[in-house]
Amino acid sequence: MKLNLIRPLAFIDLETTGIDKQKDRIVQIAILKIFPNGNEEMLSRKINPTIPIPIAISKIHGIYDEDVKDEATFADISHELLNFLGNCDLAGYNSNYFDIPLLMIEFLRAGIEFELEGRNIIDVQTIFFKMEPRNLRAAYKFYCGQDLVGAHDAENDIRATYEVLKAQLQHYENTPHEDKEGNFSYPIKNNVETLAQFTPLNLLDPTNKIVRDEEGQEVFNFGKYKGRTVVEIFNEDSRYYQWMMNKNFSVFTKRIITRVWESLQKQEH
Repeated sequence: MKLNLIRPLAFIDLETTGIDKQKDRIVQIAILKIFPNGNEEMLSRKINPTIPIPIAISKIHGIYDEDVKDEATFADISHELLNFLGNCDLAGYNSNYFDIPLLMIEFLRAGIEFELEGRNIIDVQTIFFKMEPRNLRAAYKFYCGQDLVGAHDAENDIRATYEVLKAQLQHYENTPHEDKEGNFSYPIKNNVETLAQFTPLNLLDPTNKIVRDEEGQEVFNFGKYKGRTVVEIFNEDSRYYQWMMNKNFSVFTKRIITRVWESLQKQEH
């Protein structure tokens, strides 16, 4: 079908050095501009982010430092991008949360105020989530074909959850799943261990503030030290431990950092 447009609609997607909108940078931008007459124009550029791309992120989008070291920076092409976007309305997937805010920050770094005023902005993910609610009632209707009567009663909800799981096993049997690295598997099997591996919980810290890296070391998963080990940071910035202990972190997070902190104190003595 042809979109009913009054002016061009620009679909934006970014590949970046990470997911922190304040500090991470764009390594690739693609803009698909759809014109009212149905014509399309694509602008795609790799960008030198001026900061290293973490290896874990490169493995996801396939863009490494070597690939962008000779590319223009965002500031170099900022006016080209601004002109291309012109008076376009904007669209993307999860773009309201990530792509558009990060793009605006990159423009600001380049000394350009990217105006959203007067533009229509569409987030396709929001449409998906709102039209396909991710709650138990919607899951029961989708998988079991029935309305859930008495939702939010614990007994009714847990019975419905059991029925949904059985229906999922039938619905997704022999259905492939692609992970972030492009690997395919068939994870929905009538096997508890296999299902648990597909829906993992961070047992170290269920709030996901602290995770383990590939070497099994405790690593910060938030804030300015994200991706760095707890041991490394506490050795560099001893005040960070007290700061975390005085903030509203979970008992799980505080238990982990206290264990690491006390271990470091014993080593010093």
